[in-house]
Amino acid sequence: MELAQPLLFREKCLINGEWTDNGAGAPLEVLDPASGDLVGTVPALGRDETRRAIDAAEAAWDGWRRRTAHERAAILRRWHDLIRAHQEDLARIMTREQGKPL
Repeated sequence: MELAQPLLFREKCLINGEWTDNGAGAPLEVLDPASGDLVGTVPALGRDETRRAIDAAEAAWDGWRRRTAHERAAILRRWHDLIRAHQEDLARIMTREQGKPL
């Protein structure tokens, strides 16, 4: 899959701000439902990884809720801007994994 920003396609999971590809089992294949072609793989996360992700989200919650509405809005707006800036690549990734035409 050709992308303008290849780093947008990750075969890892984000836990506590770090990308990990260490899962409890063998990586899971992600197939294009339309063609059956392999899109990529993702880690098969288990109980320990899930607990780490939940704990990280819980730890981050206090800092997030202490931010003002203006600060949270600025962060969400930046996220929105990044999505818009990379919408073509994101559309390619999503349509490939969903098996839909672009």
